[in-house]
Amino acid sequence: MEGKKKVLIIGAGRSSSALIAYLCEQAEHADWHITVADRDLSLAQERCADMPQAEAVSFDALDAGSRKTNLPGHDVVVSMLPARFHIEVVKDCLELGIPVITPSYITPEIKALDEEAKKKGILILNEMGLDPGIDHMSAMRIIDRIQAQGAELTSFKSFTGGLIAPESDDNPWNYKFTWNPRNVVLAGQGGAVQFIRNGRYKYIPYHRLFSRTESIHIEGHGEFEGYANRDSLKYRSIYGLEDIPTIYRGTLRRKGFSAAWDVFVQLGMTDDTYTLEDSEQMTYRDFINTYLSYEVVTPVEQKLCDYLHLDRHGEIMKKLEWLGIFEQRQIGLKKASPAQILQQLLEEKWKLRPEDKDMIAMYHYFEYVLNGEKKAIHSHMISIGKDQTFTGMSRTVGLPIGIAVKLMLEDRLELKGVHLPIMPELYDPILDELETMDIVFHEYEG
Repeated sequence: MEGKKKVLIIGAGRSSSALIAYLCEQAEHADWHITVADRDLSLAQERCADMPQAEAVSFDALDAGSRKTNLPGHDVVVSMLPARFHIEVVKDCLELGIPVITPSYITPEIKALDEEAKKKGILILNEMGLDPGIDHMSAMRIIDRIQAQGAELTSFKSFTGGLIAPESDDNPWNYKFTWNPRNVVLAGQGGAVQFIRNGRYKYIPYHRLFSRTESIHIEGHGEFEGYANRDSLKYRSIYGLEDIPTIYRGTLRRKGFSAAWDVFVQLGMTDDTYTLEDSEQMTYRDFINTYLSYEVVTPVEQKLCDYLHLDRHGEIMKKLEWLGIFEQRQIGLKKASPAQILQQLLEEKWKLRPEDKDMIAMYHYFEYVLNGEKKAIHSHMISIGKDQTFTGMSRTVGLPIGIAVKLMLEDRLELKGVHLPIMPELYDPILDELETMDIVFHEYEG
């Protein structure tokens, strides 16, 4: 393999499948060798099946000795590990002079390596997946275009959701797990959500998050709703919009999801900080009844409706009944937290069937003033997964990373230091190539 450029991908989870396939396809026409490393060798081998350009290896990236053995000699390293594990890989790559890419949010620890990376002439590229990733690139392309006209941006809103494709949507929640179930159950916890609207700072505590939603219509795809993400304010500096009166980032769901999910939030069933006594012997009906008043005669369903002012025959109750939360069925989990019990039930009911396809939806809304006239742009992207291997999530996370790797190997990037994909030299070639793979943004004014 003398002379070949070498790429190391650390982590062979579901989100890496499209990345590996893309780089192997590119390697057919370029002098590249792709190594896929995972603690689970069989998983890495599965990802490399029928791809002669790729080699699977067993590698524990959390072990310093293994990193010293496996990292040297590569031209680019891609870390697909969980976010908290990137830092040691990045530090070792920096010491070895190897560019590195991650799909995860930049951390203060990685950001602190910027000066050293610049001195060594190394690029550390973060937030290169879907959200964060494609959201940055697609937003900045429009923001830069608007500002190049001399216009003033007054409002920017952005929403992304991993959803179920319409042809696979067969339950009243219009939702199935297409990503980490635990993250869905715990979404929004850990501090107040903050954003700015019309120049006023707004904060939403967790217990109000799912009752404060935005209605969103995506042309050709119907009605959605969005609830706010943790911290929208930091994007003012990232996008160069320090003085913008309104900036809001959120998560997309189908209409009606949030009001039903709010039932679990109001009852405390998403709490992961304590365990329930005798949870193994409880039924799901016992579980929900635990959070309601003690009344011998009144049915659990009615107690819930009375407590949260729900319509006994309304859409929210239909969603809850479909889940089986009122069933006399044993939970079977020892020393479980409320969130763990809820997650177990949801994983059973929101499980993808083998033939199901997922859907990624992203929506941006811009308001700006040009020559004294108020204008608005809507931009959206809908991407349907191909199958259970090349899901919409895998493609939208993995393909932008793969294109960035190609740009590095072809010496088309002059950037050095710690960066996000918010500049034209990154977003233009990546978004242009994504369009050829049916990941396309559609715009209209008004």
